[in-house]
Amino acid sequence: MKKIGCIAAVVALLILAGFIGFKYYWVFGDGVKAGELNYITHKGYIFKTYEGKLIQSGFRGARRNDENMGVYSNDFIFSVEKKEVADSLMRCSGKALELHYKEYKGALPWRGMSVYVVDSIISVSPAGGLLD
Repeated sequence: MKKIGCIAAVVALLILAGFIGFKYYWVFGDGVKAGELNYITHKGYIFKTYEGKLIQSGFRGARRNDENMGVYSNDFIFSVEKKEVADSLMRCSGKALELHYKEYKGALPWRGMSVYVVDSIISVSPAGGLLD
């Protein structure tokens, strides 16, 4: 009976470890976002993390009976894990950027508040340079 209990406990721990690994450490997706950097901050009560916002703007196309035509913006909220990348971003406020990011299924307090973690800067240009 003790043997069955030990096996069940080991199986339960393996399932829990697999779930935690999948949810918080497995990279679900990665890609590039382009837009104008609104801000980057270093904040937190216990874990100080770098958090930022990229504003992606564009034009909404005309469709039949669509009254929402015109300019729109989409905010890309992200975290930055590496201090070197965050320091570079702090010098780029208001500029047009292309950022490479990784997407996770869950956020960890020491990694940041967002599931999107920027790991590198691909390009920097004056505001409006990428979107013209």
